Amino acid sequence: AVLVALVVLGAPRGAGAELSGVFQLTKNVECSFIKGTEKVRLVERNIYNREEFLRFDSDVGLYVGFTPLGEMNARRLNSDPEWMESRRTSVDWFCRYNYKVAAPFLVNRRGE
Repeated sequence: AVLVALVVLGAPRGAGAELSGVFQLTKNVECSFIKGTEKVRLVERNIYNREEFLRFDSDVGLYVGFTPLGEMNARRLNSDPEWMESRRTSVDWFCRYNYKVAAPFLVNRRGE
Protein backbone atom coordinates (compact mmCIF):
# COMPACT_ATOMS: atom_id res chain seq x y z
CA ALA A 1 0.00 0.00 0.00
CA VAL A 2 2.85 2.39 0.84
CA LEU A 3 4.63 1.60 -2.42
CA VAL A 4 1.42 2.25 -4.36
CA ALA A 5 0.97 5.59 -2.58
CA LEU A 6 4.56 6.58 -3.39
CA VAL A 7 4.11 5.65 -7.05
CA VAL A 8 0.76 7.44 -7.35
CA LEU A 9 1.65 10.53 -5.32
CA GLY A 10 5.27 10.67 -6.35
CA ALA A 11 8.16 10.00 -4.01
CA PRO A 12 10.12 13.01 -2.79
CA ARG A 13 13.38 13.73 -4.62
CA GLY A 14 16.21 11.59 -3.45
CA ALA A 15 13.92 9.05 -1.83
CA GLY A 16 15.84 5.83 -1.47
CA ALA A 17 19.10 7.43 -2.63
CA GLU A 18 22.09 7.50 -0.32
CA LEU A 19 23.36 10.90 0.70
CA SER A 20 26.74 11.78 -0.73
CA GLY A 21 27.61 13.86 2.33
CA VAL A 22 26.20 15.71 5.29
CA PHE A 23 27.61 18.62 7.26
CA GLN A 24 26.37 20.68 10.15
CA LEU A 25 27.14 24.35 10.78
CA THR A 26 25.73 25.91 13.95
CA LYS A 27 26.06 29.16 15.86
CA ASN A 28 25.40 29.15 19.59
CA VAL A 29 24.98 32.51 21.35
CA GLU A 30 24.95 32.44 25.14
CA CYS A 31 24.22 35.39 27.42
CA SER A 32 25.28 35.17 31.08
CA PHE A 33 23.88 37.55 33.68
CA ILE A 34 25.09 38.47 37.17
CA LYS A 35 22.77 40.51 39.41
CA GLY A 36 20.18 41.08 36.72
CA THR A 37 21.87 43.00 33.94
CA GLU A 38 24.58 44.57 36.10
CA LYS A 39 27.26 42.31 34.57
CA VAL A 40 26.49 40.68 31.22
CA ARG A 41 28.70 38.44 29.08
CA LEU A 42 27.97 37.23 25.55
CA VAL A 43 29.76 34.23 24.04
CA GLU A 44 29.16 33.33 20.38
CA ARG A 45 30.41 29.89 19.34
CA ASN A 46 30.63 28.81 15.69
CA ILE A 47 30.69 25.04 15.28
CA TYR A 48 31.28 22.92 12.18
CA ASN A 49 30.59 19.18 12.48
CA ARG A 50 30.71 19.30 16.30
CA GLU A 51 34.05 21.16 16.37
CA GLU A 52 34.18 24.76 17.57
CA PHE A 53 36.21 26.71 15.06
CA LEU A 54 35.51 30.34 15.99
CA ARG A 55 34.47 32.17 19.17
CA PHE A 56 33.60 35.73 20.14
CA ASP A 57 33.63 36.52 23.87
CA SER A 58 32.42 39.99 24.86
CA ASP A 59 34.85 39.99 27.81
CA VAL A 60 37.74 39.56 25.34
CA GLY A 61 36.27 41.79 22.61
CA LEU A 62 37.76 39.84 19.70
CA TYR A 63 37.15 36.68 17.69
CA VAL A 64 39.49 33.77 18.38
CA GLY A 65 39.99 30.94 15.89
CA PHE A 66 40.60 27.34 16.97
CA THR A 67 41.20 25.80 13.52
CA PRO A 68 42.80 27.16 10.33
CA LEU A 69 39.30 28.08 9.06
CA GLY A 70 38.52 29.78 12.38
CA GLU A 71 41.81 31.68 12.41
CA MET A 72 41.16 32.95 8.88
CA ASN A 73 37.64 34.11 9.84
CA ALA A 74 38.91 35.67 13.08
CA ARG A 75 41.44 37.79 11.15
CA ARG A 76 38.79 38.85 8.64
CA LEU A 77 36.12 39.73 11.23
CA ASN A 78 38.51 41.40 13.70
CA SER A 79 39.74 43.70 10.90
CA ASP A 80 36.21 44.97 10.10
CA PRO A 81 35.53 47.96 12.42
CA GLU A 82 31.78 48.13 11.72
CA TRP A 83 31.27 44.40 12.35
CA MET A 84 33.33 44.51 15.55
CA GLU A 85 31.38 47.49 16.87
CA SER A 86 28.18 45.51 16.28
CA ARG A 87 29.62 42.49 18.14
CA ARG A 88 30.91 44.58 21.05
CA THR A 89 27.54 46.27 21.50
CA SER A 90 25.59 43.00 21.14
CA VAL A 91 25.65 42.64 24.93
CA ASP A 92 23.23 45.58 24.99
CA TRP A 93 21.09 45.11 21.89
CA PHE A 94 20.87 41.32 22.13
CA CYS A 95 21.44 40.15 25.72
CA ARG A 96 20.08 43.03 27.78
CA TYR A 97 17.16 43.55 25.41
CA ASN A 98 16.12 39.89 25.53
CA TYR A 99 16.61 39.78 29.30
CA LYS A 100 14.07 42.60 29.68
CA VAL A 101 11.62 40.81 27.39
CA ALA A 102 11.99 37.35 28.96
CA ALA A 103 12.69 38.16 32.63
CA PRO A 104 9.03 38.52 33.69
CA PHE A 105 8.40 34.98 32.44
CA LEU A 106 11.63 33.26 33.48
CA VAL A 107 13.33 34.92 36.46
CA ASN A 108 12.35 33.69 39.93
CA ARG A 109 9.78 31.22 38.58
CA ARG A 110 9.49 27.83 40.19
CA GLY A 111 7.61 24.73 39.13
CA GLU A 112 4.45 23.95 41.03
